[in-house]
Amino acid sequence: MRRDLAVAPALAGLPPWTAVALRIAAAWAVLFIVTFPEWRAMAHQWWNIDTYNHVLLVPPILAWLVWLRRDELAQLAPRSWSPGLAWLGAGLLVCLAGRAADINLVAQAGALMAFQGAVLGLVGLRAALVMALPLAYSAFLVPFGDELIPALQHLTARITIALTQLSGIPLLADGLTIDTPGGKFVVAEECSGVKFLVAMIALAVLAGWTGFTRWRPRILLVAGAALVSILANGLRAWGTIYVAQWVGAERAGSFDHIVYGWVFFAIVIVMVLGVAWRYFDREPGEAGFSAAQVEVEPIVRLDQFAMSNAAAMAGIAFLAMAFAALGALV
Repeated sequence: MRRDLAVAPALAGLPPWTAVALRIAAAWAVLFIVTFPEWRAMAHQWWNIDTYNHVLLVPPILAWLVWLRRDELAQLAPRSWSPGLAWLGAGLLVCLAGRAADINLVAQAGALMAFQGAVLGLVGLRAALVMALPLAYSAFLVPFGDELIPALQHLTARITIALTQLSGIPLLADGLTIDTPGGKFVVAEECSGVKFLVAMIALAVLAGWTGFTRWRPRILLVAGAALVSILANGLRAWGTIYVAQWVGAERAGSFDHIVYGWVFFAIVIVMVLGVAWRYFDREPGEAGFSAAQVEVEPIVRLDQFAMSNAAAMAGIAFLAMAFAALGALV
């Protein structure tokens, strides 16, 4: 009998993957309770801040990525793995550090790490390797990008000023302010393009890792998508100023909102994915390790650190209670 199939019956004889799904759900419920402030803050950002509205698509994408690996997972039996609990514990420590330092991004990243650790600890190393892509992609659940806004504002201003001068429109520039005959414009936070950039990176990572087998085209796609989004945002800002010379700043602003929000963004996405699609070398369902490939990976030697399901659940409960106790002191 293969080592990964030599597991004890669990949860009154339920199929192994049904049993582990219930254990993961129970572990996530406990972790959700103790890290509730972080998940509440993230949910607020996903729903109420348009920069992060795209994150609402990440959960169904994760479910789709796991579904694509269902046949490979069916060839393995989950077995609890102690290093996964170490990752869970590290995540809870990161979350505590974020709370203590009042840095939401760090605390939220730690909460997500804990959820990842619960999966690693309960499905085992082999199954985790098969699910490596959705586990890694879950990082996009953590809202990030606000830190880039000041730099993106200045970069957008420079691109806009250069294009405006090239188009022959006279201007006076002072930092983020651009004064033209058609009106005065300020590259505000909303004009930084961070929403576009973060969403494009998330999309490019998904396309790159499901469509390519090699690292070079993946990196090129992500870097290219980021560059295109920055340049496209500068082009959009210039277009607003250009239109304003004919229709006025107020009407140009309305034009900018409609075109950028509903048309321009979609066009850029289609262009980027259209170019990448020509070079895809596999189907999305082939993305990731197969069960057979996992067996010959050197890292599977670490599978020796397996543990019983009961010990894994007890460990998760202990770590959650310790985190709650320490969190009360922060």
